[in-house]
Parts: sequence; C-alpha cells; structure tokens
Amino acid sequence: MKSTVIYGIMAEFEDPTSLVSATERAHREGYRCMDAYSPFPIEELHHALGAPHSRLPLIVLIGGLVGCIGGYLLQYWASAITYPLIIGGKPPHSWPAFIPVTFECTILAAALSCVLGMLALNGLPMPYHPVFNLPRFALASRNRFFLCIESKDPKFDIEATRHFLESLDPREVSTVAD
Repeated sequence: MKSTVIYGIMAEFEDPTSLVSATERAHREGYRCMDAYSPFPIEELHHALGAPHSRLPLIVLIGGLVGCIGGYLLQYWASAITYPLIIGGKPPHSWPAFIPVTFECTILAAALSCVLGMLALNGLPMPYHPVFNLPRFALASRNRFFLCIESKDPKFDIEATRHFLESLDPREVSTVAD
C-alpha cells in the first residue's frame, strides 16, 4: 500500500485582487513557505509573498567583473608577454587598444552569468512539480489564480491550514500530493 506525501494545500481564486489579499493575509498569519501562481505577472504578489531580494544582480556583477578582468588579462598576456611587437611606436601594453575587447568580454560574461544564474536560482529545468498533480491547476495558465501553502512551512498543520485557506473565500481548496 502506497502512502501519499502531502506537498501542501492549494486555494484557487477568481481574480488577482483576491489572490494578493489572501497572500498578504497568509503572510500576516505567519506562513512563509508558500507560492502563488497566476497567468500573468502581478507586482504586488511578489511583495505579498515576502520574497527576499534576488541574488541575480550580484551574480551578474561578478560575471561582468570576471569577464572584464579576463578579457583584459588575455589581451595583456598575448600582446605584452607572449608576443610583444612594437608597431607604430606603440608599447606592447597599449591599454587604450584593449578597451573594446574588454568591454565586449564584460558584456558577454555578464549576459551568460545572468542566464545561467536565472536558471539556477529558479531551479530550472524542472520537468516535474507536485502542483501539476491537480487537474484544475491547468487553469493557472489561462484565467485562475492559485495560492499554495507548502507542508514544509513551520506553521503548517493540515487541518488548521485548510481551515485558514477556506476562510479566505476561495473558489476551491485542494490538497496537493507529492
């Protein structure tokens, strides 16, 4: 006999305003491990979830600095150390000539670190997520709004959390199996 592990409890809402107000109320009640799903981005929802600031800008900054330093040092190594030629009276370490390539290496490394950092921070690629076990969750990409309180939340109690979500006047409350 297979026992089901509960991922969380999910409430379905009709409009974005009720989802945002429900999320704010859940955050005020002390729930921290929750996620909301909607067919379009809702700026207030990010703040209502109490989501921390992203580490992506720091990842992009570090990637850009690595690209800048790496591009400059590569040119310096090639023109001043490995193959020093004096052309037109310019010294082997002519830093003004290094600026365009250094700039391009900075942009390239920052862009690559942005894409890879975004994928890593979002946990992508993720071919499976427990919320896809609910048949009604297919409406999250069309016209419904969902709030899921996860079972790993310290305040999570299956009956109390279900009762709390039902008090928010959702269209439906469902248990999400893992």
